[in-house]
Amino acid sequence: MKRVGLLVGRERSFPDALIATILARGASVAADYVLLEGTRMAEPAPYDVLIDRISHEIPYYQAYLKHAALEGVYVINNPFWRLADDKFFGTSLADAIGVAVPKTVLLPNKGYVPGIVPESLRNLKYPLDWDEILALTSLPAIVKVHYGGGWRDVYRVENRGELEQVYDRSGRQTLMVQEFIQWERYARCIVIGRERVKATAWDPRRPHFERYRYDEPPLPAPLQQRIETDACRLCGALGYDMNTVEFAVRDGVPYAIDFMNPAPDFDITSLGQTNFEWTVTAMADFVLSVVQGNRQPQLHWKSLLNAPLDAPVA
Repeated sequence: MKRVGLLVGRERSFPDALIATILARGASVAADYVLLEGTRMAEPAPYDVLIDRISHEIPYYQAYLKHAALEGVYVINNPFWRLADDKFFGTSLADAIGVAVPKTVLLPNKGYVPGIVPESLRNLKYPLDWDEILALTSLPAIVKVHYGGGWRDVYRVENRGELEQVYDRSGRQTLMVQEFIQWERYARCIVIGRERVKATAWDPRRPHFERYRYDEPPLPAPLQQRIETDACRLCGALGYDMNTVEFAVRDGVPYAIDFMNPAPDFDITSLGQTNFEWTVTAMADFVLSVVQGNRQPQLHWKSLLNAPLDAPVA
């Protein structure tokens, strides 16, 4: 029997509903919560698919999921991709594949670990030319850490002085400055399996549990199609099978604002009943498709494990 395991934190509504939905399909697939007590080298993983909802907060889980992937488990999301990504790379990648993004500048750190001396920073030019940076992004601008989520450590700055203040208190965080998109519409896409997508009106200014909007008119069909297409292209490029992608629409152009959410909030209180049911169904469909062998292995070196020692490596 095939097995699906969920690695979770405090959330209950989404994983409970997903397990129940998979079991109800009657496809000879077991689904349950993962239980770990340490991992031994070369220890087989007893799952065919693992769904990761918490490793971004638990370092041991990150190492376990990479081990499971080496053992042939399909991990959602791919732990190697997730740990390699950051928001600046993601923004550059989006631009490279033709998805509109705000103009962005990555900043050198303000603070460093003990032992870093001026000679350690010989490759950096100081002081920073704030006027040149703001000439690209203009004002107001958004300042955020280059790795993180949940809208934490995100600041809007109105002038150069505010930008310098945010930078001066950033410590060891790596910041980036982005053009502020004054938007007319805002949408959030739930993307499952890089192909199934649901675009919904969303308002980041509202309290957390009121951000998904059902009281706004639907997006014009051409705009919605572009948003959904761009969301799938981003997830395909990033290698994410589970993600949420946000777009701010200015002058009819959707700008990708936040699109690296490998463990997105799928709680029913956040999504609302309609979005929640769609997400659970789409994820169950995708997981069962993976179990049935409809996805390629995630690790390019897996084919080398049983190769002769003297076999050439392509």
